[in-house]
Amino acid sequence: MAKEIDHDLHFLLIPLMSQSHIIPLTDFGKLLAQRGLIVSIITTPHNFTRYKAAVKHAVEAGLKIRMIPLDFPGQEAGLPQGCENMDSLTSMDLAKEFFVACEMLAAPLEQLMAELHPKPSCIISTNALPWTQRVADKFKIPRYIFETISCFTLLCSHILSLDETQEMRAAATDSKPFLVPDIPHRIEFTKAQLPETKKKSSDSNNIESIIEQIKRARHSARATVVNSFEEMEGGYAEGYRKVARTLWCIGPVSLCNKKHAEKLDRGNKVSIDEQHCISWLDSKEPGSVIYTCFGSLCRISATQIKEIGLGLEASGFAFIWIIRGMDSSAEVEKWLAEEKLEERVEGRGLIIRGWAPQVLILSHPSVGGFLTHCGWNSTLEGVSAGMPMITWPMFAEQFYNEKFIVQVLKIGVRVGVEVGVGGKPGAQKEDKKALVKWDRVMKSIQNLMEEDEEGRERRKRAKKLAEMARDALEQQGSSYKNITLLIQDVVHAQQLWAA
Repeated sequence: MAKEIDHDLHFLLIPLMSQSHIIPLTDFGKLLAQRGLIVSIITTPHNFTRYKAAVKHAVEAGLKIRMIPLDFPGQEAGLPQGCENMDSLTSMDLAKEFFVACEMLAAPLEQLMAELHPKPSCIISTNALPWTQRVADKFKIPRYIFETISCFTLLCSHILSLDETQEMRAAATDSKPFLVPDIPHRIEFTKAQLPETKKKSSDSNNIESIIEQIKRARHSARATVVNSFEEMEGGYAEGYRKVARTLWCIGPVSLCNKKHAEKLDRGNKVSIDEQHCISWLDSKEPGSVIYTCFGSLCRISATQIKEIGLGLEASGFAFIWIIRGMDSSAEVEKWLAEEKLEERVEGRGLIIRGWAPQVLILSHPSVGGFLTHCGWNSTLEGVSAGMPMITWPMFAEQFYNEKFIVQVLKIGVRVGVEVGVGGKPGAQKEDKKALVKWDRVMKSIQNLMEEDEEGRERRKRAKKLAEMARDALEQQGSSYKNITLLIQDVVHAQQLWAA
């Protein structure tokens, strides 16, 4: 593609300061840089330190990609000092202040853009940054939305926003299911499973005004790019194209990381010795390990963590279990020590506290299943690795992703939660309906990992999806072609505005 470009195209990528946005948009930046483009990724000093290794190998390979930090005005917006990423919020009640701080980046961003050479040809920003549309308009360049959710979620969410459906209005309780109309599969939800923004809230700290800005900015963007691929989401991509002006599936972007070192350095600093982790996996039989991780934003109570640990132990299968830093409380560590859980599962279980190289682990042949919170990045990484999954959604759009994994792709087993926990610390303790006991954890693992006919078919479908994902990014693949269409559209937009 680089030979087709007769001038310096400069793509400016702006993610929300959250791991679930920074990581995939950085991966997409690498894919663009591989096509001969200049790519600049806007970040903040703290996030620059955390994620600069993610582009290091691309730079060493001669690609024109860089991260540019802008000072983050967190304290001016009412955030604690040093809070530059959503995973460092002490409470999700601070989300509105965080979005305000992000919008305050507009002025320094404009100053930077005036100084960049060559000047940016376009802005690609995640949907949570609607103010970037104003910046793009000021510089007379197109803005493209990078969606960090699926076409399935986009379409379902749009349909449910249309005055809500008759079935939804008729659902008198949070537990009564209603049908999502006009989509390729029969999908039902309850009110309790919808993202918080779809519920009528009287909370003065809600961010509904920002959600409205995001909706309006969607209509102003030139086009939408989605981290997904046509072969997996064809019917839903086509359905959402009737809503969005133009939509291109360009993923799974995580597959740009082909080398061992790239997979290791993707994301935050790894909390375990890489060689120890790989050696441990090498010692296990193919497909025998269940990988358990709940993402960067889910807040899990100590009570729930104990049940997860007991369920993993009782399952009888080898496992890797990620306990995030903020979930590794004094209460949890005391329980682990008193129970001697790590000693009891020594050799069979590996507990990692903090950040783990997820793509590296999932791509190892010893891993045969993924217990996931159903965040879209994790879902796609599981699909790309050919993983059947145990679905345990907690908040945001994760119940949408569970429906997609289990009912559309048919590569998942539900752990059985019916209500979300809102991403709040200790939420399972507050809401006993959301607490999953150890025996349900155990049974879901056994259901997924045991080799009966249903399990073999599920695994076969998962492997086929992984092949399709890889093919999508090959030179004649659907995502590769869609990236070409995006680049051509930027060139066309430049020609229009220059005329």
